Amino acid sequence: MRVSCERMGGFAGITRKKTVDTANLSQEKAKQLPRLVEAANFFNLPSQITASPTQRDRFQYKLTVEDNGKEHTVTVGEMALPGTLRPLIEWLEQG
Repeated sequence: MRVSCERMGGFAGITRKKTVDTANLSQEKAKQLPRLVEAANFFNLPSQITASPTQRDRFQYKLTVEDNGKEHTVTVGEMALPGTLRPLIEWLEQG
C-alpha cells in the first residue's frame, strides 16, 4: 500500500507532500497504515469534500491511496475533514 498526502494552504501558503509505502515501513507501522485507511472507509469517500463557506488560511489535504491495483484520491478542506479521516492524516503528519 502506498499513501501520498499533500497539505496545501494555511496562513503561509506552504505546500508539504509526503509519500509512505508499507514496503519501506517497520512491521508495526506497515500494519497500522492499512487499518487507518480501512477505518476511514477511504475508497468509498467522494473525491472532493468541502465545507461551505470555505475559509481563508485553512489547510486543504489531497490524499491518494494505491492498494492492490486500486487507486483513489480525495481532496478535503480542513473544516470539512471527516472524523474518520483525521487519524490517517495525523498519522501521516507524525510519521
